[in-house]
Amino acid sequence: MKPLRKKLVEKLKNRLGEKELELLENAIDFAEKSHNGQKRKSGEPFIKHPLRVAYTLTKYKLDLNTIVSAVLHDTVEDCSVPLEEIKIKFGPEVAFLVQSLTKISSFKYKEPQKDIFLEKESFRNMILAMAKDIRVILIKLADRLDNAKTFWALEENKKNQKAKETLEIYAPLAYRLGMTDIGAKLEDLSFPYVFKEEYKETKKIVGNHREELENYLKELVPVLEKKLKENKLFLFKIKFRAKHLYSIWRKLQKEEMDIKRVCDLVALRIVLKKTEDCYLALGIIHGLWKPVPGRFKDYIALPKPNGYRSLHTSVFAEKGRIVEIQIRTKEMDEEAEKGIASHWLYKSSKDIKNPKKIQIKDFLWINQLQQWQKEFSRSKNFLEFLKTDFFKDRIFVLTPKGDVIDLPDGATPIDFAYQVHTEIGNQALGAKVNGKLVPFDYKLKSGELVEIILKKGKLPSSGWLEFVKMAETKKKIQEALKKKSF
Repeated sequence: MKPLRKKLVEKLKNRLGEKELELLENAIDFAEKSHNGQKRKSGEPFIKHPLRVAYTLTKYKLDLNTIVSAVLHDTVEDCSVPLEEIKIKFGPEVAFLVQSLTKISSFKYKEPQKDIFLEKESFRNMILAMAKDIRVILIKLADRLDNAKTFWALEENKKNQKAKETLEIYAPLAYRLGMTDIGAKLEDLSFPYVFKEEYKETKKIVGNHREELENYLKELVPVLEKKLKENKLFLFKIKFRAKHLYSIWRKLQKEEMDIKRVCDLVALRIVLKKTEDCYLALGIIHGLWKPVPGRFKDYIALPKPNGYRSLHTSVFAEKGRIVEIQIRTKEMDEEAEKGIASHWLYKSSKDIKNPKKIQIKDFLWINQLQQWQKEFSRSKNFLEFLKTDFFKDRIFVLTPKGDVIDLPDGATPIDFAYQVHTEIGNQALGAKVNGKLVPFDYKLKSGELVEIILKKGKLPSSGWLEFVKMAETKKKIQEALKKKSF
């Protein structure tokens, strides 16, 4: 415990004043006393868990109350500490965060037909807490990440349940918040428990292929560095990014499990000083190596809805190998790693007490999710709808005005139309994708420009219900058809 405690305090020492440091020390003392004698399933002292969760959050430079709440997050639920005591000792904000985490922890992932009320109410608490204060979910994700590392210590059925819950709820939530690092780790830690045989097969297929590709990329770095310096571009750093195992498995599924057809097992990431440098570097790279047609994406001009910004390209590099290259600024790189947490800014590097809070309005889907759960929480398929409409693999398509619309993978032009506006969906007569007419059951792909042809006064067809992807779309179509029948 002492090394963990020391590690946590040392990490924050330069950012905390004397009184703040004392508050943190008091919180650790309180948690140690509350959890005294408690053991985790892994056999280790329980206190190690909240200290690790708090340490994980220090990497995101969150405020002191968030760190203190992480240290105390299990004291009410597991130690029966009165919430009022937390409020008196550590303030109302910490008490609110701990209370919210206690409510979320009652969320149990179950099949939709079982224990529906508990499932809905617990997840409702999660959504409401997220809309009210995003820090609740940031602590919860760090908590789940640490718990996932000891899934091995759980009973067999519990392992599968927790890992499945992590894969289908928490990892997608991390991605939607832009916290790709945590999302990827959660997936890889859950993968061997949910898909045992597939995990073994993927490890066998990948073998040393990834290591060999990394060595190849190391040979490319000096070539790139020299070319960029020749053009007077300030290079902050070049990184390697290896695809995590779960991501590789999903790519292998699309490529008939042929590793040779997966060209982006690893990627080069070039981090530069300014945005204009990114576009200059792109031109230099395309002059050095031929680009792969159709593989360029500009997420700087058109960021993903979670705020992700970067240029992506794939090139035929040395020996004809296809290499994915990402180009971004230092600020974009930090946002890509930390997601929504990177928006938790301080007035100065040492001001941990007075953060500029994250503006939830910048993450509209959180408010949409809050509204959505009010409409669908009575449905017996609530969790299934949630996974499809909000946590499914995402695609990003464009309106004719250049606005980005965030949709689940497999969404159709009709799903798109209803996301833009209910009346556009109701009056849809036809659809164009990239200027060409497509059928309404066409499956949209990221980056496509979608235009809906309208006919005033038209109403939707009941046939649309057979192919639309989103539960929200189906509900709006059914509502329009009911009005039509009157």
